[in-house]
Amino acid sequence: MPKKPPTDLQSPLRRKLLVGTAAASAAAMMSSPQQAFAQTFPTAKVNTTGLAVTDTEVTVGILHSITGTMAISETGSVEAEKLAISQINESGGILGRKIKFIQEDGASDWPTFAEKAKKLLVENKCASVMGCWTSASRKAVLPVFEQYNGLLYYPTFYEGLEESHNVFYTGQEATQQIIAGLNWVNETKKARSFYLLGSDYIWPRTSNKIARKHIEGHLKGCKVLGEEYFPLGHTQFNSVINKIKLHKPDVIYAIIVGGSNVAFYKQLKAAGIDLSKQTLLTISVTEDEIDGIGGENIAGAFACMKYFQSLDNPANKKFVEAFQKMWGAKTVIGDVTQAAYLGPWLWKFAVEKAGSFDVDKVVAASPGIEFKDAPEGYVRIHKNHHLWSKTLVGKARTDGQFDVVYTTPDLVEPNPFPKGYQ
Repeated sequence: MPKKPPTDLQSPLRRKLLVGTAAASAAAMMSSPQQAFAQTFPTAKVNTTGLAVTDTEVTVGILHSITGTMAISETGSVEAEKLAISQINESGGILGRKIKFIQEDGASDWPTFAEKAKKLLVENKCASVMGCWTSASRKAVLPVFEQYNGLLYYPTFYEGLEESHNVFYTGQEATQQIIAGLNWVNETKKARSFYLLGSDYIWPRTSNKIARKHIEGHLKGCKVLGEEYFPLGHTQFNSVINKIKLHKPDVIYAIIVGGSNVAFYKQLKAAGIDLSKQTLLTISVTEDEIDGIGGENIAGAFACMKYFQSLDNPANKKFVEAFQKMWGAKTVIGDVTQAAYLGPWLWKFAVEKAGSFDVDKVVAASPGIEFKDAPEGYVRIHKNHHLWSKTLVGKARTDGQFDVVYTTPDLVEPNPFPKGYQ
């Protein structure tokens, strides 16, 4: 019996065409959610102020020091922001658009920060900028962001006393870090005398001004035995270490930043100061700095932060794994690095809530925005543009990590203008 000729459905050519059509349909289905999302939010409606937004992309800026004395601290912020952007793009982007970034180097020089900020806003028309570390760099760029109505996500713990329409502060301010940390060391270590140290610029000086007011005005029977400052990049600390040995304060309160930390802690140990016996509380040294200092030189010191890499929660474990997969298994993650990671995500949530990239609309939509799965734990944007977050104290280990020894039971409300400390 002769074979029947193949039907259209049975023919090899037809089968190939069907397979090809099915594959094309599957590919279209896979890409359609992003395309459909972009069509739901047409560029003309989501970008009415001339920002760098197309039908497929939105451009943001990254502005940190990747050279100079502050690179030791700021490199982690760059890495965290790039990780967040990569993850956001992998999840479909923002309003159907992938994020493109332009990176500039502030070079540990405040006028350079201002110059690069203007470039990112005026020439590149970035929809937002993730950047700065020191308060000096933030103060340098602030007039630029306010003049050109740009949007800055600033990741560093800082002295407070600032609130701008154009800035969201994803680190902690003074009441959440300085005052909370001093209360902890006073109560748990029965500390009564303090020696204040800092790098010579806005943040350490203002922070120590707040610390002194709290020590002398709010902690019963407490006093400041000395207060000294050092230029950025300073490496000779033997003179002040001798003064500390002479005065024997209950607490060395250290706000030294950048590469100077390497020299300070090595010289402290070489001078015979044992941090398992002499209490030292810092608000400037994270895992990033310890990577340069060496864990053996700072073990026993306490740090008051809102994040430590060793935090034991599912979101942080995923974050650390993803971070080290992108940047290397030996890469460490400090407080500011984690706060920098929050910036792109909080911006994404606000843009999607606003249905627009326009700065004023994003700002209006931001208060109340939650990041439930932040590595540090739940955070929420306050109407004053700071974050509700918990305060932690960690004790440095020889391996460069911290054991968390204290956590506030509840989120601490940000208060950048605490009464009596201005």
